[in-house]
Amino acid sequence: MALSDGVFAIAVTLLVLDIDVPPGLNDAGFHEALGDVLPNLGAYALSFAVLAGFWRDHRAIFHRVRLVDADVIGLTVLGLGLAALLPFPTALVSEYGDQRVSVVVYSATVASLGAVHLALAAVVARRPWLHGGTEPLRNENLYAVDAGVTVVVFVVTIPLALLVGPPAMWWWLVLVPVKVWLGRREDAEAAS
Repeated sequence: MALSDGVFAIAVTLLVLDIDVPPGLNDAGFHEALGDVLPNLGAYALSFAVLAGFWRDHRAIFHRVRLVDADVIGLTVLGLGLAALLPFPTALVSEYGDQRVSVVVYSATVASLGAVHLALAAVVARRPWLHGGTEPLRNENLYAVDAGVTVVVFVVTIPLALLVGPPAMWWWLVLVPVKVWLGRREDAEAAS
């Protein structure tokens, strides 16, 4: 868990490195530079939310894990590698958001990270000996739905971006009401 927390923390920190306003600008240059930073702030906010969601899910998956096997280690390392990679496609989207390939690379990275988390959750849920239970975990369905919806939305974005270009990024907004609804379901399930 410490390694995972560290990788997510570093990935989130790396996101902010592309956000800066050069020193020594006059008033007009300052306002122009500030306007140029807005896409970077948007990409940062999006990727921060994505990484925070995956970090939360990762901690939830491992909350009950008492033992790991080679599959869990392999999927965890792959997921951490993809999380650490996310600042690169974030920079592409912030600097070259008008390019289809930027949207495709970002979408493919997030979809891959989601697929790895989905596989990891499935492995842990279906192997009772990893979490000290005698049967598969039953309350992991919402995590699977959450990760599955994320994967589907970002996978659908890939052909959509190739078809309509960068406006395909608006499709990502579908996740907002879905994530809110899922969060409420998780809270209700935890309360019962």
